[in-house]
Amino acid sequence: MKKGLFITLEGGEGAGKSTQMAFVQQRLQDCLQAVGRHLQVTREPGGTELGERIRELLLDHRQAVMDSDTELLLMFAARAQHLAQLIRPALAAGDWVLCDRFTDATYAYQGGGRGIAMSRIAVLENWVQGDLRPDLTLLLDLPVEVGMARAGDRGELDRFEREQRAFFERVRQTYRERAAAEPGRYHIIDAAQGIEQVQAQIDIALTPLLAGLA
Repeated sequence: MKKGLFITLEGGEGAGKSTQMAFVQQRLQDCLQAVGRHLQVTREPGGTELGERIRELLLDHRQAVMDSDTELLLMFAARAQHLAQLIRPALAAGDWVLCDRFTDATYAYQGGGRGIAMSRIAVLENWVQGDLRPDLTLLLDLPVEVGMARAGDRGELDRFEREQRAFFERVRQTYRERAAAEPGRYHIIDAAQGIEQVQAQIDIALTPLLAGLA
């Protein structure tokens, strides 16, 4: 059986990931079902029972004094479980995996946002993941002020959403730098446009992968 493909969706706060995850999921499922393949949809941090419990700790705004190293290690602890329990088995079975955020988010938030050295993150990435990397990463990119305004309209903010604008500017810059360094994997989506325009861009990015199913 063919090995599955690993697709991730990334972006800062208010980029519309929830809306676009639903669109990508439906787009992929329609095509995969037609050829007898399956799609696993998941998220980070989370994706497993243990990972979801770690997610609660990471997002809880009452954990305001969490050390940045603690945050980083919790992210990779959840990721190790996620890979072992869900992602690797699904890919080995020939399923496609669609994940809401993955290690690029760690580089952006804990690296760019918190200021942890990228080399330290890379050590954990190689330890936990080996050579596993996403086949395609869709980056929903938009100005920070637009994203923060959108996030503020969603209700109570989690621990990350309560950060200051400078934090999110660093997150965005790190995402864009990583995309520039890996143009073959990343596809930058202008998320400041309307929903239909954003989905049209996503469709263009997905078309080459879906064409291979025929």
